[in-house]
Amino acid sequence: MLFAGTSGFSYPAWKPDFYPKNVPAKKFLEYYATRLNSVEANYTFRRLASAKVLEGWLNVTPPGFAFACKAHQNLTHFMKLQEAESFTDLFLKSLEPLRAARRLGPVLYQFPPTFKIDLARLDAYLPLLPDDVRFAFEFRHASWLTEEVYQRLTARNMALCLAESDKLEVPKVFTADFCYFRLRKGDYSDEGRAEIATRVREVLASGRDAYVYFKHEEDPRGAIWAEDLLKTCQPETTRS
Repeated sequence: MLFAGTSGFSYPAWKPDFYPKNVPAKKFLEYYATRLNSVEANYTFRRLASAKVLEGWLNVTPPGFAFACKAHQNLTHFMKLQEAESFTDLFLKSLEPLRAARRLGPVLYQFPPTFKIDLARLDAYLPLLPDDVRFAFEFRHASWLTEEVYQRLTARNMALCLAESDKLEVPKVFTADFCYFRLRKGDYSDEGRAEIATRVREVLASGRDAYVYFKHEEDPRGAIWAEDLLKTCQPETTRS
């Protein structure tokens, strides 16, 4: 199945091309979910989400809508996976409302660009993660893009995040039964988006789920491109 959206939804600048003028900010997620079927939540990167917040998300989105959540910055930027057992448990417990509702998409571990490969640290950390949650790893230092890392992710059915930006493009290596795309370039031409659609169709044809998130920033193009991708690759997921 294809899940497509953007990295966040709380953007007044998306009016009127995505959000209608009369939709208030408190209704953004509810409206977003009428056109897209997933969002990458940066909210969980800076705070432990309360059950009240997550239940609010669940209440305004339909069954099947998936929340991909960024791992907390304590894990990825401060601890950098080291001595992180207690906080990992605390973080995952905070996502329990989404998990219990079967609405939790992959948890994305996005590391800082300065964090270089440390296989010993990765080996010690991966066993802390449960098998019944999907995890994706976005490495932003090129030293991590090695066969040794791919093998470790494959062994745990965890995805190498296929992130592309104007600074770094990750090799198209599939390490799990799902794929996680972060499309962060400043612009995508019609031809570029057609290539993305072809790539996504190939992933779906291989039997993998695909999670695809476009850059959001200050204009609605990413949301519109995600909606177009849903219509192109998996029309049955679109909503009227």
